[in-house]
Amino acid sequence: MTADAVGGVWTYALDLARGLAAEGVRVSLAVTGPAPGAAQRAEAAAVPGLRLLATGLPLDWAAATPEAVLQAGAALASLAEAGGAELVHLNSPAYAAGGAFRQPLVIACHSCVASWWAAQHAAPLPPELRWRRDQVAAGYRLATRLVAPSAAFAAVTARLYGLARPPAVVMNGRSPLQPAATSMALPETFVFAAGRLWDSAKNFAALDAAAARLEWPVLAAGPTGGPEGGAIDLPSLHLLGQLDSAGMADCHARAALFVSTARYEPFGLAVLEAAQAGTPLLLAELPGFREIWGEAACYLPGARPTSLAVAIDRLMRDPARRAELGAAAAARAARYTVQAMQQGMAALYREAMQETLV
Repeated sequence: MTADAVGGVWTYALDLARGLAAEGVRVSLAVTGPAPGAAQRAEAAAVPGLRLLATGLPLDWAAATPEAVLQAGAALASLAEAGGAELVHLNSPAYAAGGAFRQPLVIACHSCVASWWAAQHAAPLPPELRWRRDQVAAGYRLATRLVAPSAAFAAVTARLYGLARPPAVVMNGRSPLQPAATSMALPETFVFAAGRLWDSAKNFAALDAAAARLEWPVLAAGPTGGPEGGAIDLPSLHLLGQLDSAGMADCHARAALFVSTARYEPFGLAVLEAAQAGTPLLLAELPGFREIWGEAACYLPGARPTSLAVAIDRLMRDPARRAELGAAAAARAARYTVQAMQQGMAALYREAMQETLV
């Protein structure tokens, strides 16, 4: 299985590997991009039987040239062959573009440049990004099975890439976070948000502008700078940096409200973590969020700072409604377990292996 250590795929891969280990499946996790930090390595070491491979190969979405991605894919295929893998699960489809993998190939459609761009722009994908889309398309064509974390994102993927049938849907699962013995220093009452703060698709700039209009502090966890450099300025948010799982658990458990203003979110693991803690949810009006959370969340009427601030203020002044939403979120989150994800993925793995044998 492939993963990177800079986003939600790391969390997804470890949870899935943990679930598969319980069924006797051994996983070698090949990490591309920046190497996992000490806390991440410790987290991986706690997964039974997991073999962690920090490859140093470039991230597919940050590589400078198509050739770099193809070479990385070839190197990953060699690692799979040398390790005796019976199946390959790619969380980055572009690595398959060169056709180097000999095993049954399951590709997860977590995100892609074409859908990321389409969610934010009416204009066509610019030329400098088209080769990235084309490599993803080539990878999808070579997959034995495709899988997406929601029917909404499966439909978007099928439309953008002209797939004959949409990817199978296996909802993400998450192990509930465990808070540390010692709590963080946090305000008594606060609004919480989390994610890649630097990513324009997550729309933290809108939340920052809304926060300037609120009397309650808005805390945000996550990196302000991306792997390609550059950083976002969010002066009205209380920035916590990139928290470990215990820190995130503490924030979710004590937050009065969790907010996502994302323009683009194929699933949203931070939302699931908040829901598992019983934190009420105020989410962007996205088809995927509606599919996953239904009536267990409130939805933002728009992305303008004034309307965001009004929606947040209304809920912050209504503790009874927040208690109702928190209970509904926790009940809905009980559907999205690691066991359910592992069972869904294991069924896809079996299908892929049987199809290859035929």
